[in-house]
Amino acid sequence: MNVHDEVGAPEDNPYGPYLTLDRRHWAALAASRPANLGEATLERLRGIGDPTDAAEVREVYAPLTDLLSLYMERTGALFSASHEFLGLSGQRTPFVIGVAGSVAVGKSTTSRLLKELISRFPWHPRVDLVTTDGFLYPNARLERDGLLERKGFPESYDRRRLVQFVMDVKSGAPQVTAPVYSHLVYDIVPDEVITVSQPDVLIVEGLNVLQPARRRTDGTTGLALSDFFDFSVYVDAAHTDIRNWYVSRFLRLRETAFQDPGSYFVRYGRLSEAEATQVALDIWGRINGPNLELNIRPTRARATAILRKGPDHQVSWVRIRKV
Repeated sequence: MNVHDEVGAPEDNPYGPYLTLDRRHWAALAASRPANLGEATLERLRGIGDPTDAAEVREVYAPLTDLLSLYMERTGALFSASHEFLGLSGQRTPFVIGVAGSVAVGKSTTSRLLKELISRFPWHPRVDLVTTDGFLYPNARLERDGLLERKGFPESYDRRRLVQFVMDVKSGAPQVTAPVYSHLVYDIVPDEVITVSQPDVLIVEGLNVLQPARRRTDGTTGLALSDFFDFSVYVDAAHTDIRNWYVSRFLRLRETAFQDPGSYFVRYGRLSEAEATQVALDIWGRINGPNLELNIRPTRARATAILRKGPDHQVSWVRIRKV
């Protein structure tokens, strides 16, 4: 692993694709439009153990949503101009944002914050948020195919169905449905779907949303999910920090969700703190850590924006693609 992945932002390459800004310089880019959400709203949006506060919203997410507003405006103008040139009619299709990153890095909080802030734009866009969990294969199939211990790896998802879902939304289909995943039972919920109906903005959050297209046996490649993104965010941190956050979250869940008799993980609720810590470290070492290094982190350079967090879970620098 590059040492810069652990200690801070690398030096900018004037010919490289990214511009890196420390938090102070990034915060200074925010427009005067207020981004105050209030503590009650933040409490609703934060993930377990995530300390995101009003300062983080003001200094990190306000500039990011200002940049997104510019992307939306310019993308809309290009859509209109190209359709006029081609003699086409029809309403503008949704602006699609992908949010990627490891388990426990805070990408769900980032996605929910973006949804909340974008929905407060002056033109009040309708924003839908869909996670890729719903496109995991059911446990029965994963077990049949020997993939239950690789849940979250790219091969554990119905990627064809996921790409089709986003393509249909992006194409302006009146209604598109997605399966529902339950973290309580750790499986797809049979016969339950969520429906997306022509939103102005769609946020797609998941571990592997920036994966490149797979190569077919004949050497050709198909479409990748990210082919339909107008903007993408990778939430990043040092491997050790993410592992520590995962263990802390596991211990919190041991005291809360794992106590539910209906939880798939109810057996972990009976463990001592030391036992639960060891189980969490084992799961990380066998599944989440390898998935991060083999599949998730290698897609980081495909993102439009990279939010790099320090050990305190606060964003310390931001990298924006400039070419």
